[in-house]
Amino acid sequence: MKKTLDTFAVGERGVVTAVAGEGRVRRRLFDMGVTPGAEVMLRKRAPLGDPVEVSIRGYELTLRKAEAAAVMTEVEA
Repeated sequence: MKKTLDTFAVGERGVVTAVAGEGRVRRRLFDMGVTPGAEVMLRKRAPLGDPVEVSIRGYELTLRKAEAAAVMTEVEA
């Protein structure tokens, strides 16, 4: 099932399939290791939903909700 990272529930896992967006935001995500094929898990969500903390490539990364919405993933149903 395809989902964006901002719609994950805490503890949910998936594999990055694509990164949308353009320019600086997309380049920043790639620089942080958010690339197709990377396994990602949502660790925490702030009380108001923004930001979110994910585990990717062996480290924890905090993303704004808008950045997380640009990350397309494949989740096992």
